[in-house]
Amino acid sequence: MSTTTPESAAAGARVPLPSRRTVAAARRSGPARRSPSWWRDAVGAATWAGLVVVVSLWLADAQVQELSRDSTAALASLGRLTGLVSAYLLLVQVLLMARIPMVERAYGQDVLARRHRLIGFTSLNLLVVHVVLITVGYTGIDSANVVIEFVDLVLDYPAMLLALAGTALLLMIAVTSLRRARARRRYESWHLLHLYAYLGAGLALPHQLWTGEEFLLHPWATVYWWTLWAAAVASVLVWRVGLPLYRTLRHRLRVVAVVQESPDVVSIWMRGRRLERLPVAAGQFFTWRFLGRTGWTRGHPFSLSAPPRDGHVRITVKDLGEGSRSLTRLRPGTRVMIEGPYGRLHGGTRTARKVTLLAGGIGVTPLRAMLEEMPQRPGDVTFVYRARDEADLVFRAELEQLAEHLGARVFFATGPRVPGRDSWLPASAGHLDDARALQQLVPDIARNDVYICGADGWMAAAHRAARAAGVPERHIHEERFTW
Repeated sequence: MSTTTPESAAAGARVPLPSRRTVAAARRSGPARRSPSWWRDAVGAATWAGLVVVVSLWLADAQVQELSRDSTAALASLGRLTGLVSAYLLLVQVLLMARIPMVERAYGQDVLARRHRLIGFTSLNLLVVHVVLITVGYTGIDSANVVIEFVDLVLDYPAMLLALAGTALLLMIAVTSLRRARARRRYESWHLLHLYAYLGAGLALPHQLWTGEEFLLHPWATVYWWTLWAAAVASVLVWRVGLPLYRTLRHRLRVVAVVQESPDVVSIWMRGRRLERLPVAAGQFFTWRFLGRTGWTRGHPFSLSAPPRDGHVRITVKDLGEGSRSLTRLRPGTRVMIEGPYGRLHGGTRTARKVTLLAGGIGVTPLRAMLEEMPQRPGDVTFVYRARDEADLVFRAELEQLAEHLGARVFFATGPRVPGRDSWLPASAGHLDDARALQQLVPDIARNDVYICGADGWMAAAHRAARAAGVPERHIHEERFTW
């Protein structure tokens, strides 16, 4: 059976497509499994339960009595509590971004990234408070100078020098994670720098395991903290290191072609082994590393723009900076390292028979793949594609062929933005209300699942329009790729 190939794409030929029955059968046996709704509740409950145990360890050391003794003892006691909570949140941070499948599928990368950032800043703030309270508290207990007391704590207590170095690293990561600082760096550079957070956590925590009273007070407390540590380390080694290496070696992806789709968009075609066993659903993304070139250690997060088929896989990249621009210079034969798949933007989250796909700009890539893979009857799927002008409509021919083949409806909304308001519509439709325009395109939109992908501001406007048109929040699926 003929399928999409890099050769046919490069030649601009009409792309032969598989039968509707073949697409539906592949989708039914594919990896887009549903994520049980209770998973998110279970992960949240386990996180809060762990925090309760941490506070209980502090209470078991008679710390409440310390609070009422005198001010210096109270400060030292509160310093221990903030240190315990900070250490726990630091481990939660590691677990959140360890790519644990249950956590990943329950939340999605964008939600995890936001929670990771919130917990990270909270943990760091508590860590700073911990250092200040402990130093001031011990200064009062020892009747010493605060500077001398701090130096003595660092030099005399086991692993405190390591903790100081770890804290400095975590502060550096926090500063570079501020929105203004992130805006000055490429995603790939920021991501590589962010990996030093693992080193910072590794250096900051051991002194608590060796000298903290709440870590050593009872054998079960020691077992609890060491178990948390072991779980965090094992998760990173298995899901962040082991699984990517296994999939890279098993599938042996190599670049076979780089195809220009528009003046600033290219598709990268890769060939590999056993791609039918690659557990990815259309709409999900991988972190890609192209070996043998400068900067290969920097990961690039890109969605598939077509389901894997016939030993080929395709991603499509827009020129948004030096990192993505450099991929246009990839040569055939370049080996590829993959990490993933990730993301909740796939058919496994679908709840209704009818589906509306809202794509803005390069956000068309995961939704184009979903359109091809989704099981559907004629009229079930509506695809709305917003772009600045006709030249920016990537995959127009493919979308029209897929629509004709599968019985889907495709609408192209091109033109400049509506002046004076945040809208998902082009200026030519600016006289329409955002929600009313959506209802005109999809009269039964309130009974659809709605998938949205595009730039942040455009996604927010499309989301508001869908809600105003009567779509329940639980039926709106999106994943933001900002960092």
